[in-house]
Amino acid sequence: MTHVTDPMPSDLEIAQAARPRPVSEIAAAAGIAADRLEPYGRFVAKVDPRPDEVSTPEEAAARKHARGVRYVVVTSLTPTPLGEGKTATAVGLAQGMAATGRSAALTLRQPSMGPTFGIKGGAAGAGYAQLLPMDKLNLHLTGDFHAVTAAHNLLAAMIDNHLHHGNALGLDARSITWRRVLDVNDRALRTVVVGLGDHQDGVPRQTGFDITAASEVMVILSLATSFADLRRRLGRIVVGATYDGEPVSAEDLKAAGSMAVLLQDAFQPNLLQTLEATPALVHAGPFGNIATGNSSVVADYVAMAHADYVITEAGFGADMGLERLVNVKARASGLTPDAAVLVTTVRALKTHSGRYSVRPGRALPAEMLQENPGDVEAGAANLLHHLAIARSFGISPVVAINAFPGDHPSEHEAIRRIARATGAEVAVCTAVSEGGAGAAELADAVAAACEHPAGYTPTYGLTESLEDKLTAVATRVYGADGLEITPAAEHQLARYEELGYGGLPVVIAKTHLSTTADPARKGAPTGWSLPVRELRAAVGAGYLYAICGTMRTMPGLGTSPAAERIGIDDDGRVTGLF
Repeated sequence: MTHVTDPMPSDLEIAQAARPRPVSEIAAAAGIAADRLEPYGRFVAKVDPRPDEVSTPEEAAARKHARGVRYVVVTSLTPTPLGEGKTATAVGLAQGMAATGRSAALTLRQPSMGPTFGIKGGAAGAGYAQLLPMDKLNLHLTGDFHAVTAAHNLLAAMIDNHLHHGNALGLDARSITWRRVLDVNDRALRTVVVGLGDHQDGVPRQTGFDITAASEVMVILSLATSFADLRRRLGRIVVGATYDGEPVSAEDLKAAGSMAVLLQDAFQPNLLQTLEATPALVHAGPFGNIATGNSSVVADYVAMAHADYVITEAGFGADMGLERLVNVKARASGLTPDAAVLVTTVRALKTHSGRYSVRPGRALPAEMLQENPGDVEAGAANLLHHLAIARSFGISPVVAINAFPGDHPSEHEAIRRIARATGAEVAVCTAVSEGGAGAAELADAVAAACEHPAGYTPTYGLTESLEDKLTAVATRVYGADGLEITPAAEHQLARYEELGYGGLPVVIAKTHLSTTADPARKGAPTGWSLPVRELRAAVGAGYLYAICGTMRTMPGLGTSPAAERIGIDDDGRVTGLF
């Protein structure tokens, strides 16, 4: 169907004008039995995974092959301040699959309320390619983020309680890395001192807060293949070290069982729907910079049992979320992508040309809106780099041109030429303005790409050294010449190998605004080295991560945050959520 509106209503107006189907009908159409649902109102429900849906990665891979399910990941070129519309494209693609007679389900991360009330606003898609109920999705949903917050902070409380009551484990307070979390942007909590007051108020020490999406518990929730696996991973969380340098875990502190209890309901994925009643499983929301930036394994498992095409989204560009899906999530789940949708826009390529200065919240330069295919071609190096990244993983890429009203046909044609010259499928997507019908071309292109998968190719083997793994990602994915490792990071690498963590995959915490570690460098720079200044262990989640830049794990609010505009009217409807 085509939606003709001039001007187009806001996302919230479109969502509130929609008439979603009861969630029981969405479940029934997907083949999910009613006794597996725990409704949260009329339009949201938790889904209890069946025993045959949560199992080992090997069993999941065998089921995927036996059923012929196609697993599609939506990623993008290097993000710009404008936003390329990955979520809207993912939602539109799921609707486009349904509109072309294919069975599809969507798996997405849950938005964090920090950005919702900060500068970013809502994250349910856009226009006629969004999820319902849009307000519930962005505001609490079923409380999973609060459960993660509670489980994380329970462990923090157990740590301080252990110090207060004699510290039988010999935990060195200076080594404690487990901070507290909150799903609010609050820069004043980045560094705090706890335990002030009299003797009964605990042991004074410096610590701080991160945003809930940055919690290792959130990553564990996203990677666990079963509830038993969730419980084991929680126990493996390392919070610090003894005075002798030995790791101290949540299991050592006897906290993991209670943490698992708090996450019992949160382990179940949340069933929602698109504007066109395509099922969507929204679950977990790990940070994209220091964590995996992908939705949950168990949501993928459930979707795989009820759809022929499972469409998921990876955070940021192909160098970030897609790389982590391939090297971390796929190893945990056993599910490897058959195709990758690389979202691009005319505006993004013009930004990557380096000819324009674009800043969040400011109007675009007038000359940037003028017809100029040359500017698009000048920014093509970044798109070509990300296409090469997808192919390096053995994934067939499809370029999705997310169309905007001010685009010019000649500029779309320039992107088509660039993409087709590499052998990639390419399609213009107008799902934001036209819904599923506007993604029909994209759906056909994705289906075609899925028929020719090149074969899953991780960037490194797990038996390689940690330094070799980091080097492989830096050189083969980012395009760096190599690593620049500080002496402190060298010591940490050696220590983690000694502790037996060398067989874990790695995550590189760097800026998402460049393929390098410098957010100011656009395009596809060469002739640089990746600076590794620190290594940290996320043993429960099952990876180590290298700090390669300044990472803010607790955002702050801007001068005019979205919280100033969000409210509720006399009829109880949310206002100001965009």
